[in-house]
Amino acid sequence: MRTRLPSSSPMIDMRRRMSIIGEEEGKRVRMAHLAVIGSHKVNGVAQIHTELMKLTIFSDFDRYFPGKIINLTNGITPRRWLNQANPSLAALITSRIGDGWLKDLDQLRRLIPLAEDAQFRREFAAVKRANKQRFAAQLQSSLHMEIDVDSLFDVQIKRIHEYKRQLLNVLHVVTLYRRLCDAPHVDTVPRTVIFGGKAAPGYAIAKLIIKLINDVADIVNNDHRVHGRLKVAFVPNYGVSVAEDIIPAADLSEQISTAGTEASGTGNMKLALNGALTIGTLDGANVEIRNEVGAENIFIFGLTTDGVAKLRASGYRPLDYYLANEELRQVIDMIARGYFSPEEPERYKPIVDNLLDNGDHYLLLADYASYVACQAEVEAAYRDREQWLRKVILNVANMGKFSSDRTIAQYAEQVWQAKPVSR
Repeated sequence: MRTRLPSSSPMIDMRRRMSIIGEEEGKRVRMAHLAVIGSHKVNGVAQIHTELMKLTIFSDFDRYFPGKIINLTNGITPRRWLNQANPSLAALITSRIGDGWLKDLDQLRRLIPLAEDAQFRREFAAVKRANKQRFAAQLQSSLHMEIDVDSLFDVQIKRIHEYKRQLLNVLHVVTLYRRLCDAPHVDTVPRTVIFGGKAAPGYAIAKLIIKLINDVADIVNNDHRVHGRLKVAFVPNYGVSVAEDIIPAADLSEQISTAGTEASGTGNMKLALNGALTIGTLDGANVEIRNEVGAENIFIFGLTTDGVAKLRASGYRPLDYYLANEELRQVIDMIARGYFSPEEPERYKPIVDNLLDNGDHYLLLADYASYVACQAEVEAAYRDREQWLRKVILNVANMGKFSSDRTIAQYAEQVWQAKPVSR
């Protein structure tokens, strides 16, 4: 006789959690569950993302199918994202260590001693400046915008999404703008903030963020008080070809997603490989980049995944951060009152409402002060050009792990059980 299980028991609860059919608010197929059940292996694509999957959304599956969820961190191909995208840097590297790095990116470690070579630093700086000049000429042609090639090229290029927090970057831009307007003669590092990316067709807030970036750029770029010290550019029609122009010119790589939301990222790898230092949260592959390049050669800020979870569990109140931080309050008020949209003062009300009244889901206000302070560290580091170049070279030298060759070899060995073919 079949034993009837009680309506609620640990076994029944686990079955409900793992079922491919969810019954909350009507029946629906749980596509992620279907994918896990139907797959031989499930890859988390970055160390932190894999651990989060095991501990949270797929914890039952990890216990039921031990060893199915694995970590093979994403990678990029150096043939495309260094040799092709940045031929001048590729040639400089090859002139010192040969071209073996094209097939074995770990060979870049041979550049480590060259971080202390003054001549190599000069040659590296010349390559970077030439790339910046090339991109500046393209920007002049496409946007009729003149930018200072010796300014800090601060780059955020990726899909426009709230979790990637382009809006946090905008808040920092407005912060810098206010400071420069209030103290026009203060000594500061000139900065060109470059955005690129596209929003999904139906993603209204993401599109509004793009509009805000362009409105901020219009005001900042035409204000004589900040002339030569702050510029903002939104590069139109962003895609792979545009990325190949921007990445070799970048000085700073913005990887500022809310901790726990970015699966891995590959833009962070491409930018670091081409000589940009990273400012970011401990999210996605940033964690592993820090491990490879050294904590002293990356700029980390903000809440960790544990910190995010604790803050949300305790009852996050973004209004508290707004009221406690005068500079943050003034920045948000400028946007809310239409400073950047005088012809339509309430244009950005949905953005402000999301930050103050609708929970600030991605914790921009919680991370704002840490982000602004970290950006001050970036500015201080950029002033010391020789030390900055050392950090940049060490970033390039330690990017071997992030080759797609390594990723594919791991897939072959750990997932496909395929052996290499000798030719």
